[in-house]
Amino acid sequence: MATHHDSNPRNSAHERLDDWEDDLLRRYPPSNGPASHPAVKAGPAPEPAGFRDYQKEARASVREFYRLNHARQTYDFVQAKRADYLRLSRRRMGIWEAMEFLNTLVDDSDPDTDLPQLEHLLQTAESIRADGHPRWFILTGLIHDLGKVLCLFGEPQWAVVGDTFPVGCAFSQKIVFSEFFAENPDCHAPRFQSACGIYAPGCGLDGVTMSWGHDEYLYHVVRDYLPDEALAMIRYHSFYPAHREGEYTHLMNARDHELLGWVRAFNPYDLYTKRDVRPDVSRLRPYYEDLIGEFFPATLAW
Repeated sequence: MATHHDSNPRNSAHERLDDWEDDLLRRYPPSNGPASHPAVKAGPAPEPAGFRDYQKEARASVREFYRLNHARQTYDFVQAKRADYLRLSRRRMGIWEAMEFLNTLVDDSDPDTDLPQLEHLLQTAESIRADGHPRWFILTGLIHDLGKVLCLFGEPQWAVVGDTFPVGCAFSQKIVFSEFFAENPDCHAPRFQSACGIYAPGCGLDGVTMSWGHDEYLYHVVRDYLPDEALAMIRYHSFYPAHREGEYTHLMNARDHELLGWVRAFNPYDLYTKRDVRPDVSRLRPYYEDLIGEFFPATLAW
């Protein structure tokens, strides 16, 4: 369970921030990892058997997470969250400060590692760096989960993490636990029941409203500072129905297909780079502060 260092009643048996990420490796084990973008090297090598028990059934907390997520991520809910959070008025802080702020969340439900969030981000970035990727790619690995500060702003985990998907159109049957969408009021709204719903075929993902969570939030925080490839990695790294299941292509344009190749190249670094060996934060910090300063101002609006 991801817990705040301070006492927080939100951290109950069904409020496990990274149970979803735990379950991702059950659904997408390393041997089934995605192909890399042709412009970049393949991602990290698959982990040996035993890294996870891929055959275990989803825990009750995972099922409850998806039930809440699928029942409550309605079009109106997402629009309300966008209107609230995309004013970017919660606080001002720099990237490293945001990493330290996120570090007050420790994932103690993850059987692979009990490392603080900051150290997981460094592991991801260091794996990308070791493979010789561009500096913007390394930086993307460092910051990709910073949107999880939504938890520290009081959001429940089903509105922070989880597979993302479009709202405003029919839900794909390939979304994990898609049967729980039966509880979603949008399933009873005729305008949302077609494959395209309120959107035009081939309109492009930039014109599609995605379910609310840390991906979409962070994208809006950093959208003015990073290249399109990095922004796609941030915005769509949890869009597993598209980049792992091949869904929603009818809404995409040619640029989306190109950018999703970069998302697939990033995905293994997000999933398969956790290690028990702790990164030396004090040694790495000067390099990453320099990298952050290359792309970002001293403070950003969150």
